[in-house]
Amino acid sequence: MEPSELHRAVEAGRATASELGLQVDDAVVIHNSDRVALRLVPCDVLARVAPLEHLADSEFEVEVAHRLADVDAPVAELERRVEPRVHVRDAFAISLWTYYAPVGSRITPTVHADVFLRHHAALRQIDLDAPHFTNRVAVALREVNDREQTPELPDSDRALLSDTFSGLSAAIGSDNADDQLLHGEPHQGNLLNTRRGPLFVDLATCCRGPVEFDLAHAPEEVGMHYAGADHDLIHRCRALNWAMFCAWRWRRNDQMPDRDHWRVEGLHQVRAALDRCGPNWS
Repeated sequence: MEPSELHRAVEAGRATASELGLQVDDAVVIHNSDRVALRLVPCDVLARVAPLEHLADSEFEVEVAHRLADVDAPVAELERRVEPRVHVRDAFAISLWTYYAPVGSRITPTVHADVFLRHHAALRQIDLDAPHFTNRVAVALREVNDREQTPELPDSDRALLSDTFSGLSAAIGSDNADDQLLHGEPHQGNLLNTRRGPLFVDLATCCRGPVEFDLAHAPEEVGMHYAGADHDLIHRCRALNWAMFCAWRWRRNDQMPDRDHWRVEGLHQVRAALDRCGPNWS
């Protein structure tokens, strides 16, 4: 968020928590992108603050967290001292979560795979109306094919991303017999190492698809420890994930730090991932 919007978001988070009876003397910005994560002290609450245009996503995330808490999933919990819902203030959607102090030790591939197995098992226990991962691919494809949305994307790279989306989403989504609820974007930044053990955060991306779509967000060694994983499918999903990442970076209004670097790196990773898939990747 821009400085003026960030200031308003911080104040909205502080005021919401204070009105709910939580003691807030300060707010520390932990993460600032299209949404903001704040650590509120001394109540030790994490406030997630999003522009009101993301209200539906915030409400969906709270619903996912609420249901997963009932099945002991390895996910961050909503703040227990307040009602589990999204609050609206000054054109922002605010949700309140338990704050987990980070633990510095590395999550090993075996532990990482185990937390995936437990998370996927928990997701199979809840009934939730969630989109298929191919819906997200379709959005990325529209952005890539819309020159007004991605005006700086070179034609050759536009063709590469378009072909990747069309070919891989059709190949991966054609057999949905093993599809289930997934986290959706469980990259390493969305897995916290805490005193409770590793916990997934950022649940608004929950979708349906093969477990390999989730595993493709993790280091390659993790999939080797996940029983029954299809490693060829992981390679295809990894290429698709990098293509989506790349598509977002080429959007006209993308605000990711070091965007120019990640535009180039993203395209490099797409090509490398497609090479791993072999000549008949689609």
